[in-house]
Amino acid sequence: MSPIRIVLADDERLVRTALRAVLGAEGGMEVVGEAATGAEAVAVVRELRPDVVLMDVRMPEVDGLRATERILAGMDEPPRIVVLTTFENDSYVYDALRVGASGFLLKRSGADELVQAVRMVARSDSLLFPAAVRALAAAHMDGRAGRGAAERLRERLSEREAEVLRLMAAGLSNAEIAERLTVGAATVKSHVAAILAKLGVRDRTQAVIAAYECGFVSPR
Repeated sequence: MSPIRIVLADDERLVRTALRAVLGAEGGMEVVGEAATGAEAVAVVRELRPDVVLMDVRMPEVDGLRATERILAGMDEPPRIVVLTTFENDSYVYDALRVGASGFLLKRSGADELVQAVRMVARSDSLLFPAAVRALAAAHMDGRAGRGAAERLRERLSEREAEVLRLMAAGLSNAEIAERLTVGAATVKSHVAAILAKLGVRDRTQAVIAAYECGFVSPR
């Protein structure tokens, strides 16, 4: 299999060096580029077209949130983006998830967590650190969906799709959902694709955020 191609975007050279060292020592991964600002990250990603971007959420000139928006809006097949942050409760991180980032990672995370995160988002069949995403949703939900939003979302989904979305929000992978529902993995994959299409979102992280925000599932 081809290695997972990665771009590192962080304004601190020491952080980029540490990330490169960890990922470069791992089989099946290749760091193909680096960026020190959000604007540079957008340009590098558009040129190199990596599979995964590790994006610092707070950078000069253009922050990680805006860079994430520009990458996802400007590419037909954009990479998976994992935002890097110092604080779990950063509102920038939640906004990045809402616009399409696939997950986030704390800068104090260990090497094993970093490698797991990259592999997970590259595979894109499970939610990156579901408990952390749930905590962010609980902290930053503001009732924007209004009354009846959960029922409107429910009406757009079949009964089985609604069940799959709840299991996605619980952090189950496609294989785990298939085992829980005693169906094939290909069937679950089809249900997930249908859910994303009906909700108009890019990946399962956005689908879960949408489910939290409208009250279809509760982050608490």
